[in-house]
Amino acid sequence: MKITELFHSIQGESTYAGRPCVFIRTTGCHLRCEWCDTAYAFYEGEEMTLDAIMARVRAYGCPLVELTGGEPLLQRETPMLVSRLLNEGYTVLVETSGSLDIRLLDPRAVVIMDLKCPGSGMTKAMRWENLDALKPTDEIKFVIKDRADYDWAASIVARHGLDRRCPVLFAPVFDELEPRLLAEWLLADRLPVRLQLQQHKYVWEPERRGV
Repeated sequence: MKITELFHSIQGESTYAGRPCVFIRTTGCHLRCEWCDTAYAFYEGEEMTLDAIMARVRAYGCPLVELTGGEPLLQRETPMLVSRLLNEGYTVLVETSGSLDIRLLDPRAVVIMDLKCPGSGMTKAMRWENLDALKPTDEIKFVIKDRADYDWAASIVARHGLDRRCPVLFAPVFDELEPRLLAEWLLADRLPVRLQLQQHKYVWEPERRGV
């Protein structure tokens, strides 16, 4: 499968934020979100066998692994790699856009599904049937660009009872929406969600890769 980068860093997002994690960034994405911060993953990368990937992961000695992208579910080998990692005892997170069928993944994996708000320009690509496939161990993320995105995301949480299905995360678009504003909106509306900041962008330079 084609891999853009494979590295060891601190998990910057999700309820696993702050934990050391091995990241496997796959190549390719069929979406073009307005605020995408990993456009280099659209085309870069090298072909790696599953055995080579597993060997690199083992070398880090870290029990937490995330597949991200790009869009990991575009690659047919992804479900097989996820199962191999799980079978070796790793906790496996799969960050996906929500536009492809998450039921292809081993149910032991933690799906972190990014429901695309209108500000991304990709809302129409969402596969809403995925909501019914979510497990209590999965997570839903909304990346919020502005107040319109916030109001839309809040309405989706309420309409589908998402907070009763799994953890829900609201994240501001970095350098576009002030985190304080988002925090104040959440507090005012008493939304049952978690504010998420991209921790790695505060620890290292925001544009730095491999962290």
